[in-house]
Amino acid sequence: MQDNIKRMKELATILNKASEVYYQGKDEIMDNFSYDKLYDELLGLEKETGMVLAGSPTKKVGYEVISALPKETHSSPMLSLDKTKETEQLVTWLGSKEGLLSWKMDGLTIVLTYSGGELSKAVTRGNGQIGEVITNNARVFKNIPLKIPFTGSLILRGEAVISYSEFERINSLSGEEERYKNPRNLCSGSVRQLNNEITAKRNVEFYAFALVEAENTDFGNSQANKMEFLKSQGFDIVEYKKVNAGNITDTVKWFENKITTNDFPSDGLVLIFDDIAYGSSLGHTSKFPRNAIAFKWKDETADTKLIGIEWSASRTGLINPIALFEPVELEGTTVSRASVHNLSIMEQLQLGEGDIVRIYKANMIIPQIAENLTKSASIKIPEKCPVCGKKTSIHKENGVKILICTNEECLAKKIKSISHFVSRDAMNIDGLSEATIEKLVAKGLLHGLSDLFNLGMYEEEITEMEGFGKRSFEKLVQAAENARKTTAAKFVYSLGIPNIGLSNAKMVCKYFDNDFDKVRHAKKEKLIEIDGIGEVIAEAFENFFAKPENNKTIDKLLKVIIFEKEEAGFIEADMAGMNFVITGKVNIFANRNVAKELIEARGGKVTGSVTSKTSFLINNDAASNSSKNKKAKELDVPVITEEEFIEKFNIKIQ
Repeated sequence: MQDNIKRMKELATILNKASEVYYQGKDEIMDNFSYDKLYDELLGLEKETGMVLAGSPTKKVGYEVISALPKETHSSPMLSLDKTKETEQLVTWLGSKEGLLSWKMDGLTIVLTYSGGELSKAVTRGNGQIGEVITNNARVFKNIPLKIPFTGSLILRGEAVISYSEFERINSLSGEEERYKNPRNLCSGSVRQLNNEITAKRNVEFYAFALVEAENTDFGNSQANKMEFLKSQGFDIVEYKKVNAGNITDTVKWFENKITTNDFPSDGLVLIFDDIAYGSSLGHTSKFPRNAIAFKWKDETADTKLIGIEWSASRTGLINPIALFEPVELEGTTVSRASVHNLSIMEQLQLGEGDIVRIYKANMIIPQIAENLTKSASIKIPEKCPVCGKKTSIHKENGVKILICTNEECLAKKIKSISHFVSRDAMNIDGLSEATIEKLVAKGLLHGLSDLFNLGMYEEEITEMEGFGKRSFEKLVQAAENARKTTAAKFVYSLGIPNIGLSNAKMVCKYFDNDFDKVRHAKKEKLIEIDGIGEVIAEAFENFFAKPENNKTIDKLLKVIIFEKEEAGFIEADMAGMNFVITGKVNIFANRNVAKELIEARGGKVTGSVTSKTSFLINNDAASNSSKNKKAKELDVPVITEEEFIEKFNIKIQ
């Protein structure tokens, strides 16, 4: 018994910590597969012992809110759902009744209240009993109706989500350390902003999944009627299907087949009785309502041998562990590597070379190690950087162990730093891959960033390099020459300041009228006055410019670059509300990024995948059989060439 109690305490501590970082949108320390496994173990021990300890996550819902946003107690607790991974259990649970089967979307649950036909309040789920008031943020969600036909008191629940394409877009504009790990974390941070201008830029979407109250309205005892009523009021509702014991298995399969093409994140399905009165009569436990149940697909897993750990160094000095294993087939693709994220997770898995590990794809997409079956724990954390050979150091951030290289002159930092500096969204010097940069550094032609603008001095040395000739050399020198003219924001972003992405760089530079000298000497107290810039970013900014070696680099660069004024953009907003996808080669625009910037300047949005919300697919090979073209044809999305796009929107090419 004592051993069981000890294990229950251990499990409660681990799960509560994982739950805390998950619900607050911080870095995850445990994947869903591991969490579910430990949760089920704890549940089994509680059933076996008949004991539930104080603080057990099986009796708690979510985690305590920690935010400066106003808090509000829900009129009735928002409980979690019981769950199963067995389709047969869904059949048994439903019995002779009819139900609604819908996506379990992976975002942040929000409660909306309408009075007199207008949105009056929005509150997050929080810990299930107390949420945060985010009304101003909800008003700028991409698809929430601010006014509806129904004028009685209306309360509904739904999920705020950020699509995969939007997630990729935002991450592409961010620095390495600023990027979010998944759409849910990004959504959590976006919904809970103190400045709703930032929320508006994140294109948060809301999908209604439950009508709590509609004053003096009869829905004929049907949950489906409630959903259709919400749809009639202008809400996007979670996609659902009516099911019974006879068709639910096939319907689950139908949902499963759609996962890989969905642009929104989901982590399972929800089944609810269509009969409202019957569902209500079942009541609820202290944690779960009895009128609904969640379904999670059994993760397809494969056991394989761990070959070892690859230690990948970044420009910030962070050294990330990546698991390499013998290739296995999962969800239709071959995988042979998976990120282990950090030292804490690596130690938790007790990894060792030759161990048998179980691999799965999180949400059927991202390869992860589910568990280590042999747990030899023989992997040694390197004491020397795999690139420069200098000493490494273990740091702890937010309770998570990370490994860093302590050598400021590490070649990995230098190469990655230069690679970042020349990237498209930074100084945009074409023709400089990491491999080329490594060769130039090795030859002693590149010691610092300013040397990039003096490569013309080394024609003989560069043309003799493998893969280079006179023409390649001339193109490289011309690309560097073109890059001399840049904006303050792109220059700031190119410097590789920790936590500073392009979007943050633009905010800061705009605040200081794009005067780099003012930007450079800005103090933390001034920086935090900027909407969207918090203390962490402000400190990183000030600390970077306080270092003499960074200023020495900047002074050299300022002698060779010219700042141009940030373009004001187009006055027209004729693409507002439109979604575009650009695929294939472009012939008229310099590159796809130029076309993307133009669309965004005129109010449009560029996404990575074709969905029902796509307005136009831009593809010069309109007759191709590419997956995007096929998807566009299936959804009746117009496919237009660059020329047709330019003509349709009266675009002037300079």
